[in-house]
This record gives sequence, structure tokens and C-alpha cells, in this order.
Amino acid sequence: MAAARDSVRRAVLARVAGDGAVRDPCHGRALETALLLSLMDRVGYTSPARDSLARFLDSRRQPARLLSEQLLREVPDFTVDRKRATLCAFLVALGEPLPHGAPDPADLTLEGLHPWARVQITAVKAILAAATGRPESITPDDHNRLLDTQQAEGVWEHNLLVHLSVLHGLAHRPDTTHVVRAGIAKALDHQRHDGGIPFVSDVDTWCTATAGVALTAAQTDPAALHPLAEHLVGRQAADGGWSFTDTVQLTDTDDVSVAVEFLHALDPHRYRNAISRGLAYLRGRQGPDGGFPTYAATPAEACMTAAAANALLCAPQHHRTHLDQALGHLMRSQRDDGSFPADWSASRLHTPFRAVLAATQRETADDPRAVRIAAKVSGAILGTQNPDGGWGQRIGDASDAISTSYAVIALTRGPESDAAARGVEFLLGSLRDDGGIASVPDSIGPRPFTFTVPALADIFALLALGHVQSRIEGTARR
Repeated sequence: MAAARDSVRRAVLARVAGDGAVRDPCHGRALETALLLSLMDRVGYTSPARDSLARFLDSRRQPARLLSEQLLREVPDFTVDRKRATLCAFLVALGEPLPHGAPDPADLTLEGLHPWARVQITAVKAILAAATGRPESITPDDHNRLLDTQQAEGVWEHNLLVHLSVLHGLAHRPDTTHVVRAGIAKALDHQRHDGGIPFVSDVDTWCTATAGVALTAAQTDPAALHPLAEHLVGRQAADGGWSFTDTVQLTDTDDVSVAVEFLHALDPHRYRNAISRGLAYLRGRQGPDGGFPTYAATPAEACMTAAAANALLCAPQHHRTHLDQALGHLMRSQRDDGSFPADWSASRLHTPFRAVLAATQRETADDPRAVRIAAKVSGAILGTQNPDGGWGQRIGDASDAISTSYAVIALTRGPESDAAARGVEFLLGSLRDDGGIASVPDSIGPRPFTFTVPALADIFALLALGHVQSRIEGTARR
């Protein structure tokens, strides 16, 4: 296993760029590719890139078939209504008839939404208003909100899906033709070698922070990790947070939590200022129910609560009340079968492994709520292991390396060594010749659509192997 761990570690380190970032562009996705192709055809935009866009789609399931009601069962309850509206707008943008029961665009509200969602829903309103002959539903403020995103030099917030939605929302107006055509050119700048268009350009800050945590767990020489840490410190925002990539403005709990964990694990004194600012950011995000949201002013989520708790445990003496409230939120969020509500991973085991880590630290392990959380997760994992030793994203799915990594990490915090050992065997069987790990897409955005970040399979497998090695050596690590 040590040889496999070292092989995966080399694969992760090979992704580190000269500036210390783990660079790994997102793969193209059918949804964005189809939205761009439809838009180009609609406005008569000619480009040699069109043929490669079409070929990319020819080899994949058509997006219109994927935009079905069953997808809405896999999103948090608080997002269902706007996801249904977005689904209808995407279908219209792809040239499909307006679905029966599509919402009235005038009924769509921006209240309680973070900036990306505000723009996305405004674009949805514009698309549905054009489709229903209700242009009066779009106010001057709505129109300006869409236009403002096109003032960016590149794709606004590196989000191709929002960018393309905005262009579809503007395309029905004759006075925005030049804006739409310029926006198409910006989108084509992100076309991948296989012809596809990604959801976002990359998630390099997320990859850097998670790689840092994994490399630390795998006992990597700290000298190799300080470039990653210095890169993160340089990307910390004015509010103390981090976003998913270099120049995105909207910060989030997930990136902040993992960045703080990494910096603290590597050198808590050297990075004390960045850590302190990150912890202050998290304290300011905790809601009255004890939970943490992904974005400010949005509902709390179990996954973010577990992530934030793990970061706050870097300084438990200063966060006893915060941790107590977070454990309460996790206990209330956990279902009878040990699972948690949907999060930003396609795997049902993502939130559970993070919750177990938070529940089994020295400062939390004796709390009856933490004991209950960990025990229920353990039961859920042990009862769903596949015959090949791995775990799938959902019960009954074929095993994949990322879900298996999540399960193995959780199991290293308990006594179930046989199941963990079988999981490790599955991971070792997923090794590629180049030392990396083969797996299925795991990341989600927007919920419930998956997208591919290849580096994450290597990163989470390394994290799992690092936890196993620590368990073998008798030194519990995060």
C-alpha cells in the first residue's frame, strides 16, 4: 500500500504548477456544449468550432433527455422550485417546446439568492418571458443585471453555464446582438480539445486546498507543500474567504474550510494570520440553527456544517459553542439510514465521511451526539459495500474510486478494519499506469448536474490512503 500511496502522491504533485496551484481544467459537459451550439445557430454565428461542438454532442446523451423531472429529486428541498424553472428555461433554450406547467416568469423571485443564483434566475426569467410572450416580466434592473455580467473581460465568475444562460436571456432582444456575439466568442475560448464546453473553467483553488490536505495526510515533505500554501494565502479574499478558483469574487464555506484545515496542518504558526481570518469568516457564517451554508445568507447544509466543524476544530478552545451547535445541526440533519441530504458531490458518502471526521476528534468523540452520528454512518457504509470491496455513488451503483475513498476515510475512524482493507484493495485496483486513479465524475454544479475534475480522484484516493497509513501507524490524522 505504501508504494501505491507514493505513486498517487507523485501524480498529485505532478499537477502542481509553478505558482503553487494545482491546475486541472474541468472537462467539457453536454449541457453547456448544447446551449452554446443552440445559441450559435440561433444568431447565425459561424465558426470552425461548430463541427467539434456537434461531434462532442453526437457521442453523448442529448441534454434534453437528461433535463427531466427525476433530476429534481436529487436536489435540496430549498432549491426545487427554482431548479424546475431553470430546467424549463434550458429546454426552451435548446429548442424544445415550453414544458407544460412552466412557471410564470413574473413569479420568480431573487430574494435570498447568492450573486450567481441571482444572475442565473434573472436569465431564466428572461428566457421564459420570451417563450411565453411576457416581455413585461423583465424589468430594466433585470436587463441591466444580465448586461453587467458581459462587461467582464472574460466569462463572468468563470461560470460558463451562467454565462450561456445570460446570452440566451439576451438573445431575443435586437439591441443586444453585438453583446451576444461577443459572449459567444468568450465561451469558445474555453472549448476543450474534444470539442466540449465546461460548466466552469476550473476549480483550481478547491483542488489546491484539498490536495494540500491529502498530501499532508500522506506525510509529504512540508517543503513540497509550502508553495501550495503560499498560493492559497495569496488568493485569500478581503472577507477572509476563498472562492473555487483564482479570480472568482464569490467566496464559500467549502473552500474556506478546507483551506484553513490545510494551512493549520502544515504550519499553524507560519500561516496564523490567514487561518485566523478564515476562522473568523466561518464564525460569521454559522446560522441560528447551528448549521453553515455554502454561501452567505443561504440555508444551512449538513455537508458545509461538517466541513466548517472540521476547520473550527483547528482551534477548538475558541469554538466550543460553535462546535456544540454544529454537532446539533448534524445530528438533526442525519437520516435514519445514516445518510444526509444531497450536497455538492454525486456520492451519498461525501457528507458522511466529513461528518465522521468532525465527530471523532478528541474534542468531540465523547459527545453522545457525535457517537450517534459516527455509528449511523458506519452502519450505512458497512451495509452497502459492494462485492468487489468498493462503494458506488448510490446504493446499487457500480463501485467507483471517489466514493470508495470517502467510505475508507470514514471507516479508519472506527474499528471496522476488514471492510476498510477491502476498500483499499479496490482503490489499488483503480490505479492507472501513470500513477493516477480512474473514477467517475463526482462534482456537482449546479445541483444536480455532475461535472468532471480529473484531479479529484487522485486527491481523495491519496487522502484515504493517508488515513489508512496513519491508522496502521496508530497516529490519528484528519
